[in-house]
Amino acid sequence: MPSSGLRRWTRHLFDALPKFMTSLTDPSPAPRRAALKKSSSHADQECILVLQGGGALGAYQAGVFEALSTVYREPTWVAGISIGAINSALIAGNPANKRVERLREFWELLSSSCPPPPLASADTTARQSLNEASAAQVMLFGVPGFFKPRFPPAPLQPRGTLEAISFYDTTPMRQTLERLVDFDRINAGPTRLSVGAVNVRTGNFEYFDSTKQRIDARHIMASAALPPGFAPVEIDGEHYWDGGLVSNTPLQYVLDQPGKRRRIVFQVDLFAAHGALPSTLAEVTEREKDIRFSSRTRLNTTTELDRQVIAQAAQRLIAKLPESLRNDPDVRALSRVRSEHAVDVVHLIYRSKHYESQSKDYEFSRLSMQEHWDSGRADMAHTLHDPRWVKREHSTSGVHVFDLTSDSPSST
Repeated sequence: MPSSGLRRWTRHLFDALPKFMTSLTDPSPAPRRAALKKSSSHADQECILVLQGGGALGAYQAGVFEALSTVYREPTWVAGISIGAINSALIAGNPANKRVERLREFWELLSSSCPPPPLASADTTARQSLNEASAAQVMLFGVPGFFKPRFPPAPLQPRGTLEAISFYDTTPMRQTLERLVDFDRINAGPTRLSVGAVNVRTGNFEYFDSTKQRIDARHIMASAALPPGFAPVEIDGEHYWDGGLVSNTPLQYVLDQPGKRRRIVFQVDLFAAHGALPSTLAEVTEREKDIRFSSRTRLNTTTELDRQVIAQAAQRLIAKLPESLRNDPDVRALSRVRSEHAVDVVHLIYRSKHYESQSKDYEFSRLSMQEHWDSGRADMAHTLHDPRWVKREHSTSGVHVFDLTSDSPSST
C-alpha cells in the first residue's frame, strides 16, 4: 500500500475511535443470541434445508441453522451446492447436539488467519480497506483448513495434470471434512444428504444423494470444486466441478423428488437477484456475480405450483370420466402426473453490507464471518416468530412461498 494510502487509512481509523468506543458500552444493541422457544415434534412434516453456494458467505447459512435447530431439531433432508454442500455435510454428518458446534469449529478454522482488528467495524472506508486486504491475503496464501496455493503454480505444472488446471490445492479441505464429518452417519441416516456437481466431460448436472449411493468426502469436494481455483474431483472415472456452474441452488431437485408428507423447505441463498444499477466498475463486477449465482427460486416455485394445479385438475377430471374411458392412453398419461402434498418454501437471502464488494465470497476474515453468522441467526429467528409464519394456514396442497426478511416482506 502506498505511504499516502496508509496514512489516509490510519487517519480513518483514529477518526472513528470515539464512535467505536461508544459502541462498546452502548446498551441498545439486541442480545447476541435470540431466544427461541422450542416447539413440539413435527412428525407430520418433512423439514428440508436447501443451501446455495457462495464461499465465505456460507457462514450466514450456519447462523440460519443455529436458529432453525432450536425449533426443527432434526431436519429430514439437507441439500446443498458448493459451500452449501459443505455446510450440509457438517449438519447431516453429526448428531443433533454437535451440529452447531461442528459448524462453529469449521468457520472459526477458515477465519483463523484474519482475526478481527480492534477498530475494524468503526468506519466504512477503513472496513472496506480491511476487507480487501483480507481477500488479497486469501488469494495469496489460501484459507486454513480449506485450500492453499499450488507450488509450483499451475502454469509451471505438467500439461494434462490436475495441478496444471487449478490454482489451489484442496487437500486441506478433504482433511477437514474427514475430521469434522461422520460419513458413516450420513450413509446410515437419519438425515438425507444431496449435493450437486457438474460432469466436466458431458456438462451434465448430477446430484449425489445418500438415499441412492454411498457419500464420501469426494462428493462434497466435487460440489465445491469451482474452476479455475479448484481442480475437478474424480468419482468413479468421471471428473466433476462445482454445481454452481449450472444451478446454484438444489431447490428444483428437492421439489422434483416425491414426498409422503407435508414439506417445509428452508431455502438459504447467499446472492440476491434484485439489486440497484451499478455506479462504478467495481459495483458492476459485484452485481454481475449476484445475478450469475442468485437462485431462480421464484421461477422454480411458480413452475412447481403450476404443475401441482395441473395435476390436481387432471385427477378431478379423471374421476368424472366414464369407466369406458379410464384405459384411454391419454387418460393413463394424465393419471401419472404427480399430485404432491403441500409445500411451504421459506426463502432467506443474505443481504450484502454496504462496505462489501465483489470479493465478499472469498473474504474470510473472522469479523466478516461472525457478522454473516449473526445475520443468518437473526433473519431465521425473525422469520420463525413472524405472525405470517406462525399463523399460516396448513393447506393440504399447493406451493406457498414465504419471504419474510426482505425489504418489503411478503408471502405468496
